[in-house]
Amino acid sequence: MQVGKTVGKFVSGCGRYRGGVIGIVVGMDVVGMDVQTESSRDVVLRAWKAFGSRDPEQVAAVFTTDAEWFAPPLNATAVEVGTHHMVGRDRIVRFLTEEFPAIFTADVEVEFRSVIAEGSTVVVEERMRATLDSGRPYDNDYCFVFEVRDGLVHRIREYMDTRRGVEQFGPR
Repeated sequence: MQVGKTVGKFVSGCGRYRGGVIGIVVGMDVVGMDVQTESSRDVVLRAWKAFGSRDPEQVAAVFTTDAEWFAPPLNATAVEVGTHHMVGRDRIVRFLTEEFPAIFTADVEVEFRSVIAEGSTVVVEERMRATLDSGRPYDNDYCFVFEVRDGLVHRIREYMDTRRGVEQFGPR
């Protein structure tokens, strides 16, 4: 396979997972890459599917034990859960399976805009819409930078429009 050559489309079906998450990936070109890049991309796409399952065992299976998740300080979700830096697989699993669904309670929809992989780094650009626990609508754009180690997610750096998020959460 030639590096950089489009070899097909990746189209994931829309499906409702336990916990109300709908994953959408529409018409992204799959480009031939080196084996490390392809496997890192696959690891991250499997991780998103596990996140949507809300099953602690499935979520835990995609992270290293010493995984870390960084998000901007004082973003609305971090304020709700009490931290913007989660350390360790167990802490991240608790966030994805307990805290996230308690905040984003219904109609969670994730639309991937792009997935870009280079070696062990994968960047996911997405839009998330949901209904908050207050009943208010939520709609924000995100960028996640994943670092993959030994076939597992080791580190996530999350970026979003923090002001927009805080405005949508409203007074708490």
